[in-house]
Order: sequence, then C-alpha cells, then structure tokens
Amino acid sequence: MNMPIAGIRPVEILLVEDNQDDVLLARRGFQRAQWPVNLHHVENGEECMAFLRRRGPYANAPAPDLILLDLNMPVMDGREVMAELAADEELRQMPVVVLTTSADERDVLDMYRARCSSYVVKPVDFDEFLAAIHSIGQYWFKIAVLPSRA
Repeated sequence: MNMPIAGIRPVEILLVEDNQDDVLLARRGFQRAQWPVNLHHVENGEECMAFLRRRGPYANAPAPDLILLDLNMPVMDGREVMAELAADEELRQMPVVVLTTSADERDVLDMYRARCSSYVVKPVDFDEFLAAIHSIGQYWFKIAVLPSRA
C-alpha cells in the first residue's frame, strides 16, 4: 500500500496532455496545493505507452501512481490509451483519471467501460481548474489507497 503523503515519498503522476497551457495549470495546481508530487508529462498516447512500458527515452521512467489522461490528442488519443491499458495485464490496475474538455455522455460511458478510475471535465475558469487539481490530489493522495508501484 502506498502512503506517499505520509512522508515516505512523493507521488509519481503521469500527465498525458497536448495542451501546454493545461500542463502549466496542472503544475501550478499541485504546487499551490502543496502536494508532494513528481509530475511527469508526455504529449500523446504513444509517448504515454512508451513511458509506462519504459521504452526508448523513458527507459528509466518511474512507475506512476496515477495517470491524468486527456482524451483528445494527436498521434494516439486517450481512448486508444485506455483500450491498451485495459488489454495489458501489467498496466490495467493503474489508476487513471480522465481529465478532458469533453462532457459528451458517450465519452464518459466509454471511458468507464474501459475501466478509467474517474472522469473529470476540465473547468474553463483558471481558479476552477486549480480547484479541480486540488480536489484530485485531495482524493487520490489523502483518501484513496493506491496500489503499490511496480
């Protein structure tokens, strides 16, 4: 069982996001909330899978405790990532929070069917976005019990 906030170690988060403004907001949100996190960033699903499988430039990447996944990205989108994760015995247990602009009911249903852990629609307002990041941290790092890292 991981207890990263209890002072054992920082939480390893993989942010899969192609919008640099959203990456900056996520970083600021975690900093403002003072969560002890190592926020790793990749820009698309292909890079995400390489990071998770520790391939290429990600050979020494840590196993993330949590993935924050955008749906709409170039190269390989979040839907494809969720499908690969669900099919991979070694990765399917990884907690994934879909963090996206899509509020489409079909996307929500499809991502829960693909076994995402949570689905959060990105707020457009700066302060609301920061509050959402804080809430994600509050839940995942103080309330939920995360599986042990590989």
